[in-house]
Formats: sequence, structure tokens, C-alpha cells
Amino acid sequence: MEVTTLSYENLHNHGELFANMFRARHRSFILQNKWDLPQANGMEFDQYDTPASRWVAVHENGQVLAGIRLTPTTHRCGIYSYMIRDAQLGLLNSIPGTLLYEEAPVADHIWESSRVFVSDLVPANMRLRVQLQLRHEMVVSARSLGATSVLGLIPENSRRLGRRVGLDCEPAGPIMDIDGVDCVCVTINMAAKLH
Repeated sequence: MEVTTLSYENLHNHGELFANMFRARHRSFILQNKWDLPQANGMEFDQYDTPASRWVAVHENGQVLAGIRLTPTTHRCGIYSYMIRDAQLGLLNSIPGTLLYEEAPVADHIWESSRVFVSDLVPANMRLRVQLQLRHEMVVSARSLGATSVLGLIPENSRRLGRRVGLDCEPAGPIMDIDGVDCVCVTINMAAKLH
């Protein structure tokens, strides 16, 4: 099993991995979760998949097992910035604007984590290992980008996993039902020690 952080600068070094990340997202979010998201050629993408973002992929033999997208909170592309802020500003009708207790941050040291998934093809006896690898690389990548914290919208029950792997996930908003799943915005301290 390998873990790679992809960017527009290095994707040419990784063959089909970048496209396979979007294919795995399509399987997870569109086929499995039944979310109505942009898609083309069996790949899921959105307005936040820009050269400013990074994508962490856990993969084996070309198959993407899990992934996370990291986006700087300072990024702008047209009317969009990052998913959580745009939801708060009312630009995304699929996510409630009341997802944060405070105004969405815009700072060089805060990045957003989004499009987090673990493939349904990962066997139960490998899921924890895959999740640990994914979280670890997210922290390594975020720190290398200068992040001291990451803001993410996650299923509420994922906070327990964060604690198990040494991530300090503090609620930054109320628990909300999004497509039948209890979700919450969290701030993840990048200074936390990983197990």
C-alpha cells in the first residue's frame, strides 16, 4: 500500500493515479452515496478541484483505496473560495449555511479537508489501516503546506476515529443532517501527535 499527495505540479509523475482518484470519488459519492455531483467520463469533480488544491490518495496497484482533498482557505476561483465558506455564504444549496458557529476563516495557516472517502472495495480487515494511512498523510501534507489547522465537514461518528489516530478534532459547528447522515464541521489541530 502506498500513500501519495498529488498536485498539479506532480501529477505527471504518477500516471493514472490522478484520474483514478476522481474515478474512486465517482464510485464513492455518486454511485454509493447517490449524491448529485458533477461528473464526466466516470469521474467526479467540482469547482474546488483547482491547481490550488492537493489530493491525498491511499492506493495499491493503481487502485485508489481512499482519498482526501486539501484546499487553502485563501483560494478564490470566480465566485468560489472553499466548500465550507461557500456553504456558509449560501452559494451551495446542498449544505446548510449554518454549518459553523463563527465566520468561516480565511487564513494561510488554515486549509480545508473535503471529499474524504474510503472505498467500499477495501476489505473490513484493512479499513483501519487505510484510514490511518490517509489521516497520517493528510497531516504530513497539511503541515508541509504551512497549515496549523484543517477545517472539515465530516460524519459526526468520524470524530471517534480522529481521536483513535491522535487527531484533535474539535466541533466548529452544530451537528446537521446532510442527506441522512449526521455531519459536523470540525477544526483539526495539526500540532496533534499521530499514533
